[in-house]
Amino acid sequence: MTVKITRKGNGLNDLLKKVKENSGQHQVSFSEMFNPQFISANSEFSDIDSLFQAGGFKVESKEDFEAIPDQEWEEFIVANTSFKSWVDMHQAAESAYMKKKLGL
Repeated sequence: MTVKITRKGNGLNDLLKKVKENSGQHQVSFSEMFNPQFISANSEFSDIDSLFQAGGFKVESKEDFEAIPDQEWEEFIVANTSFKSWVDMHQAAESAYMKKKLGL
């Protein structure tokens, strides 16, 4: 018995095109990188704003986020998310973001 496998479109070429479009440096907002799906899947919070609020952090700009003491932020992330560190959370968010952008 033989099975014929067909694909819609040109999968590999489509993927390569998406990789090329997304290579290099890009500005991505916090709310886009740490989107509600990512936050809710990895914490008890529905979005990044509710996570900030629960930690007592007022973040309305890049400067506000950078002003959060590193140790305080690290402890909050470890205690309130499924991650062992802020670095782990950030890397997982980047990976999830790129998978979504590449359609994987």
